[in-house]
Amino acid sequence: MAYLSKDYFCQGYTLLYMKHTKIAELLKSTDFDKEVTVNGWVRSRRGGKSVAFIAVNDGSTIHTIQVVTEIAKFSEETLKGVTTGACISATGKLVKSQGQGQSVEIQAEKISVLGAADVETYPLQKKGHTLEFLRDIAHLRPRTNTFGAILRLRHHISFAIHTFFNDRGFFYLHTPIITGSDAEGAGEMFHVTNLDLEKLPKTSDGKIDFEKDFFGKQTNLTVSGQLEGELGAMGVGLVYTFGPTFRAENSNTPRHLAEFWMIEPEMAFHEINDNMDVAESMLKSVISYVLEICKDDLAFLCEHYDKELLNRLNMVANATFKRITYTEAIDILEKSGKKFEFLVKWGIDMQREHENFLVEHFNVPVIVTNYPKDIKAFYMKQNDDGKTVRGMDVLFPYVGEIIGGSQREDNYDKLLTRMKEMNIPEKEMWWYLETRKFGTCPHSGFGLGLERLVLFITGMTNVRDVIPFPRTPKNAEF
Repeated sequence: MAYLSKDYFCQGYTLLYMKHTKIAELLKSTDFDKEVTVNGWVRSRRGGKSVAFIAVNDGSTIHTIQVVTEIAKFSEETLKGVTTGACISATGKLVKSQGQGQSVEIQAEKISVLGAADVETYPLQKKGHTLEFLRDIAHLRPRTNTFGAILRLRHHISFAIHTFFNDRGFFYLHTPIITGSDAEGAGEMFHVTNLDLEKLPKTSDGKIDFEKDFFGKQTNLTVSGQLEGELGAMGVGLVYTFGPTFRAENSNTPRHLAEFWMIEPEMAFHEINDNMDVAESMLKSVISYVLEICKDDLAFLCEHYDKELLNRLNMVANATFKRITYTEAIDILEKSGKKFEFLVKWGIDMQREHENFLVEHFNVPVIVTNYPKDIKAFYMKQNDDGKTVRGMDVLFPYVGEIIGGSQREDNYDKLLTRMKEMNIPEKEMWWYLETRKFGTCPHSGFGLGLERLVLFITGMTNVRDVIPFPRTPKNAEF
């Protein structure tokens, strides 16, 4: 923690660091009778007239450390400020704990209140709070056990993803957030403009004159970095993107966000089977890492939210994913005898109930390939049958589809024909087409939504609870 001090020739600032040890380190320490300083937020305070026991958490671990204070050593004014929600600094000896529930504690010699908390209005008291309530106080929910665990897990998941790709020779590519193209052909995009919305310039036919806009054309927030990722792969071989993406879908379901994070590798000289290998290997690697590093946080979430969480994570980490074609998947669904809510027949876009059935049928994650081209994006490699494309979806228990990808169409004529069929404007996509004219090669890639993966790993049921500050329709608070 750092403070600014105006003592550098009375100009500018120097940093004065408050030396302290993280609680996660102290709880593992056996260096007893050593003086230590801990900084953090008070979770609770109890005790009598002579001794007070203060539970402090600094966010480095789900656990608190107990600070034991002899009342007589401290002023009434100091101890008055040590309330739930207050931020304090405590210095004292690290000793073996005399009580149950913790291995070490601090016998405090000095306590400073860094930031007092209004006890009458502080909303996080020592009681259960609903997830819905905590969404309304997203500025404070990182202090709770649940969201502290989720934020730490989100970090470790992200770190494991970067590590996986770095260790395999991928280059991290920063693709644009502002784009003039629609990678999915979805149309549900946020517009970017610096035009005066009350005085929009118009063309002679009454349309908005985007030539007067900042970029001289209509631009949007991206829904995917894939197309630009392909350009990078055509020069340096293996790349991946990891950044924010946006979709203006007016949906308030527990599975949708307007702002979310995507991981999108693009790989030159990789065909569909190679693509599946990378996707499976990445998912198992990340989950295995989290199981090893985040034991305490996962144990908490398993106990309080999803009793099957650890079993499910271990199953996926150790499974060999089942690979089937879309045609085989439809056949299994049709012969199941199960009455689905949504119709099952060849050509449908499978719904979550269909995906869940397939995963339960094989009892392992499932990768479905060779989808009908009419339900997939324009850039997917067409098979020789003229009906299917080399797309792939990875289906997980609990969340359904977690990865979508494909081998990309590298044939210029086929790609151009497909774009025309799907009304993808050739004029705006000339640069994408040119990669098929100048040294094209087989290449593949996929997209993994970070929040969908965090949802699976944490056992949460609402995607708004796995991102620090969710953006949804009518909600851009915080």
